[in-house]
Amino acid sequence: MRVVMFGYQTWGHRTLQALLASEHDVVLAVTHPQSDHAYEKIWSDSVAELAAAHGVPVLLRNRPDDELLLTLKQVEPDLIVANNWRTWIPPEIVALPRHGILNVHDSLLPAYAGFSPLIWALINGEKEVGVTAHMMNAELDAGDIVVQRAIPVGPADTTTDLFHRTVDLIAPIVAESLDLIASGRSDWTPQDRSKASFFHKRSIEDSNIDWTWPAEDIERLVRAQSDPYPNAFTHYRGERVRVLKASVSKGIYGGTPGRVFIREGDGVVIVAGAEARRGRSHGLVIERVRTEDGTDLPAGEVFRTMGGYLTRRP
Repeated sequence: MRVVMFGYQTWGHRTLQALLASEHDVVLAVTHPQSDHAYEKIWSDSVAELAAAHGVPVLLRNRPDDELLLTLKQVEPDLIVANNWRTWIPPEIVALPRHGILNVHDSLLPAYAGFSPLIWALINGEKEVGVTAHMMNAELDAGDIVVQRAIPVGPADTTTDLFHRTVDLIAPIVAESLDLIASGRSDWTPQDRSKASFFHKRSIEDSNIDWTWPAEDIERLVRAQSDPYPNAFTHYRGERVRVLKASVSKGIYGGTPGRVFIREGDGVVIVAGAEARRGRSHGLVIERVRTEDGTDLPAGEVFRTMGGYLTRRP
């Protein structure tokens, strides 16, 4: 088959590697220009550089345009394979290849369509994450499923851990999908749209800790925002403090959410949870932090005295 690849960052890079390793002819790679967005500067292996190194023509686009459509008509692809393409693909491009567009998405669709699925899934306490290859249709991440693979989420896993395990699924999933499509199969599995969910692109504000959340949820947020992602953060005495390591307290601590309360183990307990004032909530034990100058410290060296509050604003 003649294959065109649409993709960006490490997800697109791994997909292009899989296509180049296949028996199929990669005739064009379409990717986005480099971005300064915080979440797009990480996992930023270059699709353009990999394509150029293998003699594959490259087009840089923020979104499809008339020139791209004309180029696609000229190269006559049998299949387009997309992974981490960040903008809408119009119907005239979807309908152009005779086998359609195979999209690779790092969630267990129909759940967690859209952006940052691993981060949102970890925050929400999902027991599994994974990768889905599906045929693209007019609705985002909603087409019939070709191949889907899941991995378990462990109690100490970070999004970084889950990224490495799911990105390793891309090559075998792409290879299996290509074999199925090339064989003439088209009896794919429809998504159950009653179970669909769609999540927005994350911004820095989404990492700002809300101390009315239960401590269990905040602890998962900290793991979801592990390095190299922008860390979960809060404010203490007017300065931003990034939380690198935290756990749920052994004890129940009542009072006002955000209160710097007591030492426990190797950390400092912060009162958390909407029901904290009733004495029904565990606190969050902050164990390690990063100050605005980039210094990593034990929490006790920043919260030296008990009292005061952690807040969402300076």
